[in-house]
Amino acid sequence: MSSTELIKQLRDETGVSIMQCKRALEEANGDLEQAKVALRKISAQVAAKKADRELGSGAVQTYVHSGNAVAGVIVLACETDFVSKNEEFTKLAYDIAMHVAATAPEFVSRAQVTDDATAAARGVFEKEAADKPEEMREKIVQGKLDSFLKEKVLLEQPFVKNPDVTVQGLLDEAMQKFGERIEIAEMARFAV
Repeated sequence: MSSTELIKQLRDETGVSIMQCKRALEEANGDLEQAKVALRKISAQVAAKKADRELGSGAVQTYVHSGNAVAGVIVLACETDFVSKNEEFTKLAYDIAMHVAATAPEFVSRAQVTDDATAAARGVFEKEAADKPEEMREKIVQGKLDSFLKEKVLLEQPFVKNPDVTVQGLLDEAMQKFGERIEIAEMARFAV
């Protein structure tokens, strides 16, 4: 496959600019999978640079599972209405709403996790680790707590359509693609 075809394929799969795809493929010596990993790393760096930008627009999206028993609702915020009206942005919001319906996260980010929720989980894990050697208990409890929070925090969950990337990784990729800060402002899940 020629380098032009590889660049086109990477562009089609990621939506990232042609120049960034070309650079990523050059760094990866033509390896498509390594180039995707490189682009994910760049996405996180781009997202960090945009962290202080003002969010002034966005989209509300819902996903209702067949049978009408479960629904996910998401408010995906961005900087401009130019991006919020983009079809790919709307699809991203829909996919995240579907993810919310499927996985039932309790918090958007770790910052939203209450002290009560953490203390309750820690109490359960300390009881579970009570029979372990004392010098290992805290490490075991912390590991279980981190695992528990990854399950409950939306941004840390593996994305249901692609478990290789977290929801935060998905947002980072979108920020790189759209050139704007994108954030989940609100989420809700409803079930019968």
